Amino acid sequence: MQKSDAEPDPKNSDVDIDVYGWVLEHRTVDEAAVAAGTGLDRADVCRSVERLRVSRLLHVSPVDPSVAFAVAPDTAAEQLVAPLEARIRDQQREISGIREDLGRFLPHYLGRRSTGESLEVLESLEDVRGALNRASLNCATEMLSSQPGGGSRVPEAMQEALRRDETMLQRGISIRTLYHHTARFNGPSQAYVAATSALGAQYRTAHELFGRLIAFDRELAFIPVADGSWGAVVIREPSTVAYLCNIFDQTWDLASPFSVAAGQGLEEVAREIHETIIRLLGAGLKDEAIARRLGMSLRTARRHIADIMQELGAGSRFQAGVAASARGLLDRGPDAEQAAGAESDGG
Repeated sequence: MQKSDAEPDPKNSDVDIDVYGWVLEHRTVDEAAVAAGTGLDRADVCRSVERLRVSRLLHVSPVDPSVAFAVAPDTAAEQLVAPLEARIRDQQREISGIREDLGRFLPHYLGRRSTGESLEVLESLEDVRGALNRASLNCATEMLSSQPGGGSRVPEAMQEALRRDETMLQRGISIRTLYHHTARFNGPSQAYVAATSALGAQYRTAHELFGRLIAFDRELAFIPVADGSWGAVVIREPSTVAYLCNIFDQTWDLASPFSVAAGQGLEEVAREIHETIIRLLGAGLKDEAIARRLGMSLRTARRHIADIMQELGAGSRFQAGVAASARGLLDRGPDAEQAAGAESDGG
């Protein structure tokens, strides 16, 4: 039956099938005859005949209204679908026209910079997304990505990135992505990694990352603008792009495969996060700086810090540092003084 905004009544569907079958065999819509033959109420027969006519399943003779023919369902469907398909074709032509009309402005937009310009600042999120989509379409060999912050992203952006990554993977593009260790505890990130890993993407995590980066074919790189907005800086200068990709490779070599996120893998990650916080506390970093370095929320960082203070039996940061040093906990990893020099002043 032709679909309406309301949910179809199963009782009506049964009635319509009975009436359709009767008309198919007897070629009449005489209400009394149909009601007697099907055992239905005449009022129900009348309503059913009208529904069947609207759905193009019955053709009533213009000469004798009691004579009717059952129409093949596929024929009825074609009659109903034809105008819908015509409207779709019109809309497709309208879409093509819009793209063609606005496409005439693209050379002027791109012309604001020379092809040799090494930097371009994209100020809006829409421009960033558009540039990333174009870069992914033109990508020929590989995409490298560093995503700090535990992998948490706006769902809309994550879905768009998932579609973009799946398309590249299906074309044979190599994709490698770095997350903070905290991404292992993030449900959406776990689902994202599982979906794209099945297509060949590779993921690793580290307790600290150098920042956000997306690079295509080691020729084009995107980094965030310094004001913390959704903008991005597009870098084309070969030496700078190569430098950023080398930093990525070095971090990648020291990172842990995301696939070990079960069992002992999670325990190892949790231990590394714990010890890193102890080192950063000993180096004098503030809560906000520690949260940024480890890609976790300030609340989560403070919860870890409180647990560590309790574990060390310390009532202050200074006491915690003394206790950690006495236990040799500050000597287990990389030199934290370098981290303190970079971030403790600004917090």
